[in-house]
Amino acid sequence: MTSLSVEMLAADAVEPITSAGNAQLGIAVLAGIAVIVLLITKFKMHAFLALTIGSLALGSFAGAAPAKTIASFTAGLGSTVAGVGVLIALGAILGKLLADSGGADQIVDTILDRASKRSMPWAMVLIASIIGLPLFFEVGIVLLIPVVLLVAKRGNYSLMRIGIPALAGLSVMHGLIPPHPGPLVAIDALGANLGVTLALGVLVAIPTVIIAGPLFSRYAARWVDIKAPEKMVPQRPSEDLDRRPSFGATLATILLPVVLMLVKALVDIVVDDPEQGLQKVTDVIGSPLIALLAAVIVGMFTLGRAAGFSKGRLSTTVEKSLAPIAGVLLIVGAGGGFKQTLIDAGVGQMILDFSKDWSIPALLLGWLIAVAIRLATGSATVATISAAGLVAPLAADMSTSHAALLVLAVGAGSLFFSHVNDAGFWLVKEYFGMSVGQTVKTWSVMETIISVVSLAFILLLSLVL
Repeated sequence: MTSLSVEMLAADAVEPITSAGNAQLGIAVLAGIAVIVLLITKFKMHAFLALTIGSLALGSFAGAAPAKTIASFTAGLGSTVAGVGVLIALGAILGKLLADSGGADQIVDTILDRASKRSMPWAMVLIASIIGLPLFFEVGIVLLIPVVLLVAKRGNYSLMRIGIPALAGLSVMHGLIPPHPGPLVAIDALGANLGVTLALGVLVAIPTVIIAGPLFSRYAARWVDIKAPEKMVPQRPSEDLDRRPSFGATLATILLPVVLMLVKALVDIVVDDPEQGLQKVTDVIGSPLIALLAAVIVGMFTLGRAAGFSKGRLSTTVEKSLAPIAGVLLIVGAGGGFKQTLIDAGVGQMILDFSKDWSIPALLLGWLIAVAIRLATGSATVATISAAGLVAPLAADMSTSHAALLVLAVGAGSLFFSHVNDAGFWLVKEYFGMSVGQTVKTWSVMETIISVVSLAFILLLSLVL
């Protein structure tokens, strides 16, 4: 993907859309965010509409002409969808192939067959992390819940001992690792290198998911000792299939885009010569578009055909994978429009002016802004997109590694303390049959641990890179 740097984004706006001072602009930002929060939480409005109205409100409060605000919003929406829309679609196709072919079940069953009772929580976090790479968080939950409930029931485990590691694996992938929408948009907004961000994200994700998953699950199981609810055990997708893909082929397909993008990042670091033949090749095959497209094409054979899918069935699977992501694309696009409105209004420069007198590091500032928006809106994606737009100017003079770490800091902040305004909160509560209080003590605390622990590792990496 061709990253849009801060300078390129700002270039479309020859001059700020408003001449408001920092005080008025600061009030306008708070008012715009307040409008979005109120519409999402109080009036239960769809995030796409809330972001659109909030962007227009921001421009109005800042004293900008309506035409200029509309132009900024639509330009931001268009550039964001152009940058990540195809990638989200390809990720959805790959995830649907993985689910419908039984590939996800094959990975689950293979790992569980080799796991002892003591190592089962570690097996669950491994399964969730692998499956969570190409899948949206909600899809991953729907896929993994049957496995979590069956394992907890058959092994007579506390549901939290099995469920928390699985949820941690999915959540960390969603917040930190591309090609998930939030990290992709943050990379785009901050002009970060995708391969470097992916490599550092994996480096941060491994210890984070261990602490928030298997280790924390010991305490969560003591606080909330419940069994798997019988009524919530659904049918697994592969139960209707005559055959399914092999473990090796499925794993290789899932990891293919990750490997291609990491190879590109490694070659960029080692070779660092755009005219060199090897770097030209890796620049193409390691671009997210080509890497994900390759995985989808390969997956049609290694997953779809291996499961006995006909050409018609493959076409139907692809078609069904695209419909559910319409809402995701609209939210991401509107978030990009809100981000561009912030940039064109001069909010980035305002933050730069204020932060000159602060002793808060840029990485911590990005995390704090994402935390505030996450707590207010309940959406990790909205928090990531909005925070990335606010701190984008801070990345202009950063090194490649520190720009990537800023992306990860924003992603980490977007996961902080999921509560009642987050759809994921209710999804986990209902599937696991918990009360609101039990969900807070387990799921919400786990999300907070992920956010804080990942920030700690990001700050440590910033000291050595």
